[in-house]
Amino acid sequence: MSNTFGSMIRMTVFGESHGPAVGVVLDGLAPGIPVDEDAVRHELDLRRPADSLSTARREADEFVIESGVFRGMTTGTPVAIVIPNHDARSGDYSYGVARPGHADLTARLRYGGFEDYRGGGHFSGRLTAPIAAAGGILRGMLKAKGILIGTHICSLMRIYDRAFGDYAADIEALHNRAFPVLDDGAADAMRAVIEAARAEGDSVGGMLETAVLGIPGGVGEPFFDSVESVLSHLMFSVPAVKSVEFGEGVNFANLRGSEANDAIRTDGEDGFSLVTNHSGGIGGGITNGAPILMRLTVRATPTIAKAQDSVNFVTHENVVCESRGRHDPCVAHRARAAVDALSALGIADLLAVRYGPEWLRA
Repeated sequence: MSNTFGSMIRMTVFGESHGPAVGVVLDGLAPGIPVDEDAVRHELDLRRPADSLSTARREADEFVIESGVFRGMTTGTPVAIVIPNHDARSGDYSYGVARPGHADLTARLRYGGFEDYRGGGHFSGRLTAPIAAAGGILRGMLKAKGILIGTHICSLMRIYDRAFGDYAADIEALHNRAFPVLDDGAADAMRAVIEAARAEGDSVGGMLETAVLGIPGGVGEPFFDSVESVLSHLMFSVPAVKSVEFGEGVNFANLRGSEANDAIRTDGEDGFSLVTNHSGGIGGGITNGAPILMRLTVRATPTIAKAQDSVNFVTHENVVCESRGRHDPCVAHRARAAVDALSALGIADLLAVRYGPEWLRA
């Protein structure tokens, strides 16, 4: 099913941007895993629009856990979370004119006119709300096993944040910042660029960098279920993500083998360590014990307040598209909650395949 991902631990998302609700189902979690509703609420807060850097649509994201949790613990049955939609303005949307950069045209080609087009329907970034909510459960489960996940905006319009240093401290700091940047000066400069784009009726993109700390070596499968395969599959499910790379990524094209290889050392017993981490914590599709490092390119928000050439696919006419819906001048800072959540899903599923779902119960 295209709306479900996972082997041992599975996530299903449902709903549309302007439908009555959006939601998520997590299946395969072992019984007895703590569910902290405040942690779920915090993940939703990190994703929710809050100021002029975000859309004017303001959903309360008051979630309801419909099943799978009793007395604060998972029961072992599917966990279903539903988030009602309240602040929808469906009158901003009409059917036929394809908004450039959106899925309007491809949805028409795929579903033949039966799709819910309002606000992007099932293709909307609104679907990242239930994903973020699920992250509140998954990240807590992994943290209890010593595995931490954090994401920052590493670059935006040639403004660069500092790299991860003390991974644990940086991940903790990011988890408490509405705008996920490690250097305050870079954060101020990025915010100014986003504000300028908004004032001009335009938008900007950015690059996110995610670190996974504490995952043991030996997790993952070669070829089709490699760690890179699983995580990149999930990352491309986040609206606006257009590229994924691990470790040095595209920079490997500029390195010799002597520069790209990670030297390995041993403590003389069972332990070993890598001197560098050019490969981003993965070798042969399997974790090597170093932090996983992954970068994602997030494109500029396609809805802008500028006229754009397009077509009306109902009347087969060339038209000028002028979007009226509310939109974000940048989605990178809000996307990180979905990136963290889906990273947690991928890591949890890989661990469950390796050790069994019960291993994830602290």
